[in-house]
Amino acid sequence: MSAGFREMAEASGIRSAITVTLNKEDMLLGIVTVYRQEVRPFSDKQIALLQNFAAQAVIAMENARLLTETREALEQQTATAEVLGIINASPGDLAPVFDAILEKAHSLCGATLGALVLRDGERLRAVATHGYPEEFAARAREGGPTHRFTSLERLQQGERFVHIADASLLTTGDPMTRAGIEAAGIRTLLSVPLRKDDALLGYITAQRREVRPFTDKQIALLQNFAAQAVIAMENARLLTETREALEQQTATAEVLQVINSSPDDLAPVFDAMLERALRLCDGAYGSLFTFDGEKFLHTATRGETGYTDWLRESGPFLPPSGGLLDRALKGEDIVEVADLLEHDGIRQYSALQRMVELGGYRSLLNVALRKENTFFGVITIYRKEKGPFTDKQITLLENFAAQAVIAMENARLLGELHQRTEEVAELNRGLEARVAEQVEELGRVGRLKRFLAPQLAELIVSQGDEKILESHRREIVVVFCDLRGYTAFTETAEPEEVLDFLREYHGALGPLVSQFEGTLDQFSGDGIMVFFNDPVPIPDPAERAVNMAMAMREAAGELIASWRRRRGRVLGFGVGIAQGYATLGQIGFAERSGYTAIGTVCNLAARLCAEAKDGQILLAQRVGVAVEETTPLEAVGELTLKGLTQPVVAYNVPLAVTQPALRVIEGGPPSV
Repeated sequence: MSAGFREMAEASGIRSAITVTLNKEDMLLGIVTVYRQEVRPFSDKQIALLQNFAAQAVIAMENARLLTETREALEQQTATAEVLGIINASPGDLAPVFDAILEKAHSLCGATLGALVLRDGERLRAVATHGYPEEFAARAREGGPTHRFTSLERLQQGERFVHIADASLLTTGDPMTRAGIEAAGIRTLLSVPLRKDDALLGYITAQRREVRPFTDKQIALLQNFAAQAVIAMENARLLTETREALEQQTATAEVLQVINSSPDDLAPVFDAMLERALRLCDGAYGSLFTFDGEKFLHTATRGETGYTDWLRESGPFLPPSGGLLDRALKGEDIVEVADLLEHDGIRQYSALQRMVELGGYRSLLNVALRKENTFFGVITIYRKEKGPFTDKQITLLENFAAQAVIAMENARLLGELHQRTEEVAELNRGLEARVAEQVEELGRVGRLKRFLAPQLAELIVSQGDEKILESHRREIVVVFCDLRGYTAFTETAEPEEVLDFLREYHGALGPLVSQFEGTLDQFSGDGIMVFFNDPVPIPDPAERAVNMAMAMREAAGELIASWRRRRGRVLGFGVGIAQGYATLGQIGFAERSGYTAIGTVCNLAARLCAEAKDGQILLAQRVGVAVEETTPLEAVGELTLKGLTQPVVAYNVPLAVTQPALRVIEGGPPSV
């Protein structure tokens, strides 16, 4: 015993203690400890009860953990959806996007202040701040040369993040960090880079005014928001370049507006895109082909309908090798034909032939829909005049293609987000249902254990029905035991004394029933009936029954000796055991029911118990034969028992040499 525990025990008066571990698989989650201020060991039933409460605590902890993880995942998904919504709603204005990203990131990471800092040439400046004093926030927005920022230098060297647990311990540091410590009270800070390919665009910071390092989960969460900021910046860059390149900025804005208003419906996006592309490129007909990984699909058209009808009737198709679409599939982003009548492929490509025949088209421009190494399809513009497209028109169509890719990616991301949100919601519903089922199951076990043996109640719950309680016939071993001299004891003792003795008596013998896997039929005063091999069949039921009876005899002997010494009461203990077939099932009514066995074997065990003298365990012949190789026996001979027409051959299990002798209450010493 440790000195600390001894000191606690002396101070609080602890004398007896029991500790039960909280385990999940092979992991120790904690302990439950119960103390008493008197020296009184805990019973097996109390230990089992505490173990049951410990198991319930582990279930509750696991449920809480699952609910917390589900709630955190849902919060993260919701925050991501909100940021994506702002990105979609503000494609050219990054200020609300950066403010939203910073606010959501700090909220989920438990940060009180920080900034989103971007690199502008050789200067860094904060484009969004949170929690800073106004003077320091203004200084951060003003920014300064990059050499004034230590975090940038470390991130440029390739570090995935910069995490400083206690900034006040820094002996050196850049001016901005020192100013943050002094003006804003920064203690713990985390910087995550904003990277596009290998270029460092800036970083996002999360800071605390107390020394409390960020967890790995919080770091990963901030990195996710940094990735969203990069996506927003990349979208803004593409939009800016598109606007600068287009002669008609209004057309781009209109297309983007359609994308924003239909994030998960691409049909109006493609229709608006083709309409403006035709207008700005002097085209007569436009189409958009998507590629599903195996074949091309005619997805959208704008212009004359004759060629469109033919395309729709053709269905999904694979272009011929070397054809215009095949060239785009194999990596060419721009494919232009100035005069289709002069093009060699027209004679081997039926689509080109139909295009010339049905529409009178002479020139064509294909721009691939591609992001990095992923090919999405092709956007095509046809004109009735021959001649090349201008660079501006090609750039225009390239930008429309980029927007088509963004729209397709946004639709995919939103679809995945909707799916993930639904999965989280479904997981939450399933978790709630499982928790309800577990609570109901625990309640059901508790109700059943009030009226049935514990193993019978658990078996009913595990099988999911109560068919086991239906009447059936099975061979069992029945044990009856009661006290010698109990009637005389109850006639002379006070009721309180009788109850005290029965509590000790039942408390000593009851746990032995579960220990030897018996089924307790009844406690009736001093009488106890137990049977084996039902409801759960077990090997060697006769041997288990005899071993339990011997253990009961020893426990009863110690208890009887104690009462004789303390109270002067003279009692004895006898047992009868028989084996045979019985009918078993549930009896009683809705509010009160039990599980019992009925048959001659029960009567025989009861009659043997009544015949047994103090200390005797009388066995019917079948039981004696079953245990004769493992248990010493004494032949008693044939006994004429009340209620039975034929004499019964019986055996006695003698007391072991080490067992305390039991006083014979009546009839002299046990006969051999």
